[in-house]
Amino acid sequence: MRPLRIAVMLGSTRDGPPRPVNLGRRVGAFVSSILERRGHAVDVVDPVEEDLPLLVKPHFAYAPNQVPPKLDKLNTRLLEADAYVAVTPEYNHAPSPALLNMLNHIGSSVMSYKPSLIVSYSAGQWGGARAAVLLRPALSEMGALPVSAMIHVPKAAEVFDEAGTPREDQERWASYFDRGASQLEWWGVAAREHKAVVDPFAASPALTSTPKERNAPQGP
Repeated sequence: MRPLRIAVMLGSTRDGPPRPVNLGRRVGAFVSSILERRGHAVDVVDPVEEDLPLLVKPHFAYAPNQVPPKLDKLNTRLLEADAYVAVTPEYNHAPSPALLNMLNHIGSSVMSYKPSLIVSYSAGQWGGARAAVLLRPALSEMGALPVSAMIHVPKAAEVFDEAGTPREDQERWASYFDRGASQLEWWGVAAREHKAVVDPFAASPALTSTPKERNAPQGP
């Protein structure tokens, strides 16, 4: 099997030290190690490093020669990925604003017909489960359909050290993450191989002009 290119998109902009600690980097490091152990190429997309502004207009709204270079590079990285992992904290029972802001800068056709895996975490006992559930419709709208497995990490600061290594029960955590990774791998390979046979945009082209393209036919 040819390795997948997987974009691991982090959701935290916390940039200690000493506090608040960016736990997303720890969780992202562990999920990246799981994917790399399965033989895949990982591209970590960190909102701190991307430093995108609050959304004014997305990539597709710019004239081709006026796209900000940093945004254009991010768009290309996500376009070239075969699958995605969204790593989100939970803020006020909702997904990371930084992650959503990054996604909203990208057109849905960039991520369409590729699978995604949701990994959530929190400092408390629920592991970001409520944020994970609310992230599913956003990724679905982007065309990056989430696999059924979701990964939730409660008390993430206690689970992972600064390098993203579990402090205890390393094999159990690896097995837990592997379930989601295996589903992502299965769908990622299937989608990539089928796109080589059938162009998904032939029957369902990208919408590139106005929101009215989505509308149902209007009566007289």
